Amino acid sequence: GRQGVILLRAIAALALMLSAGQAGDPASVSAAAKPAETQFYPAAANGTAVLNAALLDAKTSGKPAVIVFGADWCHDSRALAKVLASDAFKAEFGARYTVTLIDVGKPQTGAGRNLDLVKQLGVKNLKSTPALFVISPDGKLLNGPKDAVSWRNADSRGNPAMLAWFRSFGKK
Repeated sequence: GRQGVILLRAIAALALMLSAGQAGDPASVSAAAKPAETQFYPAAANGTAVLNAALLDAKTSGKPAVIVFGADWCHDSRALAKVLASDAFKAEFGARYTVTLIDVGKPQTGAGRNLDLVKQLGVKNLKSTPALFVISPDGKLLNGPKDAVSWRNADSRGNPAMLAWFRSFGKK
């Protein structure tokens, strides 16, 4: 059955690694086992310029902007970004929202960045990541600061619950 096919593929991949001499090389094994680095929240980007471009895009497209302040080191930020970048999100909500991700570094340790932008949106002291804001095409905040910071548990919410939030959000 299906499990047999999966097992055969795994055996074939292992045989290929052994024949290539890679299986004995600890560097290639650890590199393969290590998850790929993500670049959802580019640290080098100019946060003010990125936010201004997102708000202009919302205004010209007529679609609310979903702005997420997070960081690639944060598993909740990565989980949210993966959902927002997923085919499922794009298929259901791509015509309704624009999505922008902005890096905030590590505000918990005092090594935050772009926190002035978060403050402008109503969160005075960002203690955890990510924070998600929905901003109308005319620049109004559509979800409150309390909701914005509630995404710090994005990973434990799970993909279906995150998508469900967007379904219900449009109906509020």
